[in-house]
Amino acid sequence: MNKTVELVKLWGDYEEQNPNATIDDFCRHQLSLSEKTEKQPAQEWQLLPDINGRLMILLRRIGKYHMVYSNKALEDTGLDQIEEFGILVTIFNQINPIKSEAIYNNIIELSSGTNMLIRLKKRGLVDEYPDADDKRVKRLRLTPKGEETIKIAKERVLKVAKMMMHGLSDEDKQLCIELLTPINERFDGMFQKQKNKTFEDIFKEMM
Repeated sequence: MNKTVELVKLWGDYEEQNPNATIDDFCRHQLSLSEKTEKQPAQEWQLLPDINGRLMILLRRIGKYHMVYSNKALEDTGLDQIEEFGILVTIFNQINPIKSEAIYNNIIELSSGTNMLIRLKKRGLVDEYPDADDKRVKRLRLTPKGEETIKIAKERVLKVAKMMMHGLSDEDKQLCIELLTPINERFDGMFQKQKNKTFEDIFKEMM
């Protein structure tokens, strides 16, 4: 069969089953089919995830690799872990936020984030001062040493990201961003609001 005719037929079959789908959806569908490989049949005793679980396991493993290599890259910069870099970047970008803003923006528990800020202050990277309108509120700012630290650390962190994404085209990277951004947006800001709820209540709320 002529390849053009075959392509049109595949599109027609897909469109019939997915009338609201776009050409981009069709291309992703075909790509997913072409990348399927033969796998050994699962044993009855094995605990295997469904498609949602497989995707989350993949994301979690990539995230853990990123954390390990980032922490190694940050050695000798004055920072011990990638979360500390995230806190400093938030303080810099948000222009002197309050403590809770800097902590929750990095999806960290308040107690853990507070301890992290204490360590950063002891190292001379972060300073705090009273808010101009409400003296009870403390705002954060980077010290000159803190600003110099994130400049050095930024170069290291970007090298890790480049290494992690090596082999993917910019188009593939952009596609990943477009596909995963809505998930991030759904949960953004919900972390601290749901901390006192049961998982079943959270599940109902999010579904």
